[in-house]
Amino acid sequence: MNFGQWIARSFAMSDAVWMRHANPWSGWTRVATALPLFLAIWSHVRIGWWAVIPLAFLAVWLWFNPRLFPVPERRDAWMTRGVFGERVWLNRKTVPIPAHHARMAHITSAISALGLVAAIYGFFAQDLPVAALGWAIMIVGKLWFLDRMVWLYADMRSEVADYAAWSE
Repeated sequence: MNFGQWIARSFAMSDAVWMRHANPWSGWTRVATALPLFLAIWSHVRIGWWAVIPLAFLAVWLWFNPRLFPVPERRDAWMTRGVFGERVWLNRKTVPIPAHHARMAHITSAISALGLVAAIYGFFAQDLPVAALGWAIMIVGKLWFLDRMVWLYADMRSEVADYAAWSE
């Protein structure tokens, strides 16, 4: 089991939950949650261990988020197709994907991870320029990853009937 599959399992992402998560409101609000998470880390200097409270609240929010929104009526939104692509990506051991998609997913994930490390360091060290740059790199990496997932889904839905059914 890879890290992405472990995360999906931790979030109990059933087919029904994935379809609700495909609602653009779910995807965009999860992306937007990164900044409040970092601000909660940043606040540890001011409020000490009380910073755990907003972190816990945000962790619960991230778990409930894919369950809160309805299945999207339209399935052609960029974020919706990106979520479908993430499902394809996580299923790549069962249904192989083209090598160029895997390579770019790893590259964009690495960019996002580097930004995450820099952001966490910056927020813990209270170094705003490093924190902001790390956050920006992480978000750009994540959005680039999602864009690649849109491409992956576009390529794979013509190959796999189950994937094509998600768009119907």
